[in-house]
Amino acid sequence: MRKIIITLAAVLLTIIPAEANNIDKMLSKQHINRAAVSVSVRDAKTGEKVYSLNDRTPRIPASTLKVITTTASVDTLGTDYLFSTKLYKSTKNDLYFKLGADPFLTSRDLRTLIDKAKDKNITPKTIYVDNSIFDNLEWGEGWQWDDELNPHMPKFSAYNLDGNLLDIEITPQRIGTAPTIIVKPFYPVTIMNLVLTSTDETGVVFSKNSNIAPNIINATGKIAKQKVLKLPVNNPKLYFNLRLQDTIRNRKMDYYNPIKIGILPKENIYLVDEITHEISNGITASLKSSNNLVAETLFKLAGAKYANNTGNINNSLAMLNNYFEKLGLNTEDIKIVDGSGVSKNNIMTSDFMTSFLIKLYNSDNYEFIEQYLPTPGEGTLKNRMLYFKECMRAKTGTLSDTSAITGYLKTRSGKMLVFNIMIQDAKTSEADKKNIEELILRQIYIN
Repeated sequence: MRKIIITLAAVLLTIIPAEANNIDKMLSKQHINRAAVSVSVRDAKTGEKVYSLNDRTPRIPASTLKVITTTASVDTLGTDYLFSTKLYKSTKNDLYFKLGADPFLTSRDLRTLIDKAKDKNITPKTIYVDNSIFDNLEWGEGWQWDDELNPHMPKFSAYNLDGNLLDIEITPQRIGTAPTIIVKPFYPVTIMNLVLTSTDETGVVFSKNSNIAPNIINATGKIAKQKVLKLPVNNPKLYFNLRLQDTIRNRKMDYYNPIKIGILPKENIYLVDEITHEISNGITASLKSSNNLVAETLFKLAGAKYANNTGNINNSLAMLNNYFEKLGLNTEDIKIVDGSGVSKNNIMTSDFMTSFLIKLYNSDNYEFIEQYLPTPGEGTLKNRMLYFKECMRAKTGTLSDTSAITGYLKTRSGKMLVFNIMIQDAKTSEADKKNIEELILRQIYIN
């Protein structure tokens, strides 16, 4: 028996260093600074380390943070939670829109609510909007001012509508002349059209100089065929009110007064209609599509429910810390400031991320969350990690000089592992960083 134990120990000692050596050699061939790479790979059931490199080094997690914040938010809100926008009528004949910050609310939904009021022959004296579900902060801590025109990073608020995005329709004209640029739907934004119609298309780039002309957006480039591009709404409240006013006019409701802000009364009101969307839509958008607006909204809504108060980042962080305490996780080496991972002020270690994944794997929440983490070929893994097929479920992250991936991997031998890789290196291209991630995981999968 003693000989068998000694033999097994010898085998383990040869396998693990060989695996580490293979990864080290691969990193050397890729000419990347090892200090810029953090890796943690562990057994999903036992937590035993399989491979680690700089796993306690603080780095920016980018969108891999959504695995943590979305899971905690769902744990707080419940899997049966509904995003909700309600329309009430008071006995004084006033209408109240009770906003729920629904990230899937559309202008068509507003038309549905107004149509319901018309069907009930309601001619309102005053229309109020109750926006008390959230505070007035519409961006996260540490979000970059030069991302203000990035359609992947729109502002988020109680007034979420149409994804808080505008359609910019660009139609070519005669070669050498400027194309037409139309903002749909109408929104008061000034676009300086410096684009040229051309046969050799380079695309259109939006930019602005906030110090000189903060309200003017420059459009430059060349275009050969019609395109519809997205731009974030810089004032969600204004956009919501414009769309509501459009709906009132188009539906011929007899109302000509301003739309006011007001808290929904507790008495003498009744529900006219309600628009809802399931939380499963939000989990899919956050984890598979990496939608920042949805992730931030989920995080803030969970904070509001946890504190039984207005949603704000402090309540969300209190909710998150309570979740960590339930899991028994030490948070000394991390810092989280938003729900999406967009902020460069977020700090994470590979060791903490795999510790979290282990706790999740051995909890009741794993089977639910597992179905929303993308496998190779879908979501943000649509064109990545195809080598692993159904053996992997993972969340990716990309931000400036950072590339990251985290999740679960079943090895060729059938062992379930958790992994986290974060590469923070300005000299290595994004494509090369992602290639290195896959090469590391292939070594882990094979060995």
